[in-house]
Amino acid sequence: MKKTLIFSLTLSLLLFPSLCPAQTPSQIGGFMLGGNISDYKDRVKMETAMPIRYASYLTEVETIPMEGFKTGLVTFGNCAVPGQIVRIKLKYENPTKKFYEALLKHYKTRFGEPQEWRGDPFHILIAWKWSFNDSQNNRISMILQHNTKDEEEKLGNAVKITLTNLLEQERICFEKKYPDSQSEAPRQQAGKKPGPVNWDRLLPK
Repeated sequence: MKKTLIFSLTLSLLLFPSLCPAQTPSQIGGFMLGGNISDYKDRVKMETAMPIRYASYLTEVETIPMEGFKTGLVTFGNCAVPGQIVRIKLKYENPTKKFYEALLKHYKTRFGEPQEWRGDPFHILIAWKWSFNDSQNNRISMILQHNTKDEEEKLGNAVKITLTNLLEQERICFEKKYPDSQSEAPRQQAGKKPGPVNWDRLLPK
């Protein structure tokens, strides 16, 4: 009876892989979310580290070349836990759509179906998003995208995983310490009243 039950469970998992629990992503390219950037100094170009505009509580640094990846950016906090990695963005070496389709298939096998479409209606930017809660109740988001035309996004194939709640902690910490520095440019623009439109200035000549 026991052998029959084990056989039945094994057969069910083989026939219905969706019943297998999906993994929660926490690392890629040798970088770990929640780790400290000081542990990866030999894998990043620290001279490229710069605070993110309008998000000074975060710093981005470029990675060194890695097998399978063309470029990468690692984001870490500056306030709540200085140096703590909250986001990893990597661009795959292979930029083709065929490779993206193969990647997406493997992502679905490992992490389950994505929950949200993040691309555009015309599929110029193809992007799917997964959301997870790990065993420590951390919120993790993951986006896999393919892009060949949108110059506002990384061209080719890229993945981004983010510790959402820790990123939010960095923002809250920074705003408490420096209440006058919260997104200064957006606040100034928000306070302005629209004046008459100078169409001649806005149109090509």
